Amino acid sequence: MKEMSSTMPGGQQPQKHYGITSAISLAPPREIDRQYTKKLCDAMKPFGVFEDEEELNHRLAVLGKLNNFVKEWIAEISELKNLPPSAISCVGGKIFTFGSYRLGVHTKGADIDALCVAPRHVERSDFFQSFFEKLKQHEEIKDLRAVEDAFVPVIKFKFDGIEIDLLFARLALQSIPDNLDLRGDSILRNLDIRCIRSLNGCRVTDEILYLVPNKENFRLTLRAIKLWAKRRGIYSNMLGFLGGVSWAMLVARTCQLYPNAVAATLVHKFFLVFSKWEWPNPVLLKQPEDSNLNLPVWDPRVNPSDRYHLMPIITPAYPQQNSTYNVSTSTRTIMSEEFKYGLSVTDEILQGKAEWSKLFEPPSFFQKYKHYIVLTASASTEENHLEWIGLVESKIRVLVGNLERNEYITLAHVNPQSFPGSKENRNENDFVSMWFIGIIFKKVENAESVNIDLTYDIQSFTDTVYRQANNINMLKDGMKIEATHVKKKQLHQYLPPELVQKKKRVRYLALQHISTSLCICLCLFTSFSKSPPFLQSIAELNRSSNGGSSKRISLDSSHLDSSRDTDSGTPFTKPPSPPASSSVSTVLSGNVKPDATSSPGEEPNGLDDSVNGAPVKRPHSPTQEDLTKRHKDAEVRTALFVDFGHFGLSYRFGAV
Repeated sequence: MKEMSSTMPGGQQPQKHYGITSAISLAPPREIDRQYTKKLCDAMKPFGVFEDEEELNHRLAVLGKLNNFVKEWIAEISELKNLPPSAISCVGGKIFTFGSYRLGVHTKGADIDALCVAPRHVERSDFFQSFFEKLKQHEEIKDLRAVEDAFVPVIKFKFDGIEIDLLFARLALQSIPDNLDLRGDSILRNLDIRCIRSLNGCRVTDEILYLVPNKENFRLTLRAIKLWAKRRGIYSNMLGFLGGVSWAMLVARTCQLYPNAVAATLVHKFFLVFSKWEWPNPVLLKQPEDSNLNLPVWDPRVNPSDRYHLMPIITPAYPQQNSTYNVSTSTRTIMSEEFKYGLSVTDEILQGKAEWSKLFEPPSFFQKYKHYIVLTASASTEENHLEWIGLVESKIRVLVGNLERNEYITLAHVNPQSFPGSKENRNENDFVSMWFIGIIFKKVENAESVNIDLTYDIQSFTDTVYRQANNINMLKDGMKIEATHVKKKQLHQYLPPELVQKKKRVRYLALQHISTSLCICLCLFTSFSKSPPFLQSIAELNRSSNGGSSKRISLDSSHLDSSRDTDSGTPFTKPPSPPASSSVSTVLSGNVKPDATSSPGEEPNGLDDSVNGAPVKRPHSPTQEDLTKRHKDAEVRTALFVDFGHFGLSYRFGAV
């Protein structure tokens, strides 16, 4: 962090300069800003975002017990490996936390992401064998399971009622002191890639906290933004939206640009900044540094594949990575429109025209589109079902990508929430989960009807899921995937009435209206006669449609969010054919009127074309308020440009 050269108003000392650009505003909070912040807190309380003192103390007690448990185990391992008693007494070991708990924004009942750090003589195999057995014997440990072959290996368990995901890292140190700081890059020397991945979560979280001007304002703002994202259905790294760390970095960047603002102001500025952000310009919290450890980092100047990331948000700790590699064309469009809608709502709130509760109102997803694909995953036992839906959900973004590449589809919007199968649409003994994908079809000019065949799109997706299940020996009898096209008026067959009942007509923000009738033939079936081709990225398809041939390689190299893709790209070996009933074979056709909707961020903005009945002023007569707004917009755009200038590239749509 640098120091600003200019002094603060009133002759105060210069304020620290956070981030890679100067702040947009150093204005201190007004009394009314503090009042709005208190109202924001009150609006969030009903959603359980704050733990009480008893629950917080219970978490601290559990972590203390776990920390002592780890030290005890490391001492036992050290003795078995014939370390001298003098070394055993100071060998140490420590539990670090990361994610929402470490950031101080966890909600009631949330799990804890933790990391066990051990000295160099303790092997990873010791962690998954002797430590796992030691946990198994502890009476307060329940639901214990190890996932040793995951991208980031983990042991999951409940400790006295609190869910914990515990990673392991072995450092090249003789002992682990209690005051160990993981932020220094030197601790990464001579470590294997799994340890580096495991350390990444802690290092990123600690760096974010270090880079924000006011931790309390950051935490309260992040609580509000996370609640908003979850309520609006755009909180899921796995499905191509943003996960917790990505939202934290966006809020941290806002705090850097408005270092003295309180939470209510920061929430509004968050929407102002990111509704105007020109993606794919990257969001950076600090200048990237090279530690000469030869680890792969995100850098579009060096890595051509990085130029095709659609919404890059770069982690601040070395090795820097893009935390949003799963974002697709559709999810970026949806989130961009939600930023605009959030700005319009917070404008109303700060003008006294609405309450904070309006910001947390859920969208009307099941009224938004005229066409949906219902994706159903079912299994014959509850245990198999839990395994199966985890795999299917991790691959839904593959289906979204396939649909986006269809020339007749403008947008594919997956609802992150899954729903239990209705009794009418499943076998009595099956365990069923459903996901819904809203579809907008492109307008076809000079054509009364056109056939749209989604056979390959669906087949490629189902082949990918079954291939992965076969590769990890998960596929069992009764595991099925089904995909069905339905119109909005048919949703009542799958969902409870309160979700699909018609609401008041709403206005939309930006997408093109569609009015041409289409004859849609959705041929959805699964074939196991051959493996599907490797999936191309969205960016690659966009370029190939313009005559380009460059490829995007999706990176998945940091433990940033709990939702991770575990497909390691293992060569496909033909799986055993599932029962005939598990293959998807649904053919629907008919004259349908496609969705005449526009933006996926559609919601009423609450602003009429006139104010208090007065006509809107003509464009050539801006008000003082308009001029002020334009000035602020220019300031934001300047900050965004400088933010991106570090890379010295013409980055738009991957062009160099």
